[in-house]
Amino acid sequence: MSKTKVALLGTGFIANIHAESYARFVHNAEVVAVYGRDKAHAEAFAAAHGIPAAYGDIDELLAAEQVDVVDICLPNYLHHEACLKAAGANKHVIIEKPLALTLEQADEMIEACRSRGLKLMYAEELCFAPKYERVRALVEAGAVGDVYMLKQAEKHSGPHSRWFYQKETAGGGVMMDMGCHALAWFRWMNKNNPVKSVYADMKTVLHKGTTDCDDNTVTLVEFENGVTCIAEDSWAKHGGMDDRIEVYGTKGVSYADLFRGNSALTYSTDGYDYASEKAGSSQGWTFTIFEEAFNQGYPQELSHFIRCVREDETPCVTGEDGRAVLEIIYAAYASAKSGAKVNLPFEPKGLKYPIELLLGE
Repeated sequence: MSKTKVALLGTGFIANIHAESYARFVHNAEVVAVYGRDKAHAEAFAAAHGIPAAYGDIDELLAAEQVDVVDICLPNYLHHEACLKAAGANKHVIIEKPLALTLEQADEMIEACRSRGLKLMYAEELCFAPKYERVRALVEAGAVGDVYMLKQAEKHSGPHSRWFYQKETAGGGVMMDMGCHALAWFRWMNKNNPVKSVYADMKTVLHKGTTDCDDNTVTLVEFENGVTCIAEDSWAKHGGMDDRIEVYGTKGVSYADLFRGNSALTYSTDGYDYASEKAGSSQGWTFTIFEEAFNQGYPQELSHFIRCVREDETPCVTGEDGRAVLEIIYAAYASAKSGAKVNLPFEPKGLKYPIELLLGE
């Protein structure tokens, strides 16, 4: 059976992880074209990853290349347009988080794919990370009894690119960038049980001269099944990436750290090439990451979607799931503004980006 042909949109950090994941782990798919907003960057990216074709125009790529899947790894504000273009060309779509800037955009993207019988997957790698999936299996087997609280934390000192700090291109700060992971994982662990209410505290503590968006957030999510969930997300934590989960049940607990259990504890006086994402410096004590993409779940996520396309299965994380996460993000920003819980459903209309609900623009 021939390989599933993929067009990769984007040439940044996450696009590199996707390209590596396809090449090393997803053997029934091949990336045959890449798009970059700067064609020179696309050409350099293609050369680095052995991709046959590079484009500086999405329409040109879709017209010229016979691909089955479009993998969108572009800045947040470009997700909507890229998805509609891909759907218009009858391509299945997998899209990096967050799904879109607004619920209206999310609805258009979902409908564009649904109406054409196309698969739309929301790329949430925490639903595939091997260590976290092992914890979920333990929970589902009853190892900790009835779950009453979940916690997830993701923290580092700030994003890779300038666009993350701009509300016009990102839609918000650390909540849009990393809080979305926690919210998706909470829903995954709760089997998509409806959210009852959201309460959030948001501040800008480290990047005040760079952004007017949030860089440190604590979010409390109450589900209708009685489970309380706490998300801690920060761009203000130095020393590299932290990503961890905690599960509390009536008969036990389970903790997992995505990075430190998959790393070597290293001391170097001079430093070395690469320790881990956002480590900053590799001098002194560091956690030297091993198989970073694999441990975070990216190859498993992409392999799952390719199987869904090839075997006509429904992705376990859909566009509707991405939309549900975006609605919770809306409620978190509104809660941080009002200082009160926000009940769901919560669908204010006419927003340009979610952080408007916090900034009061």
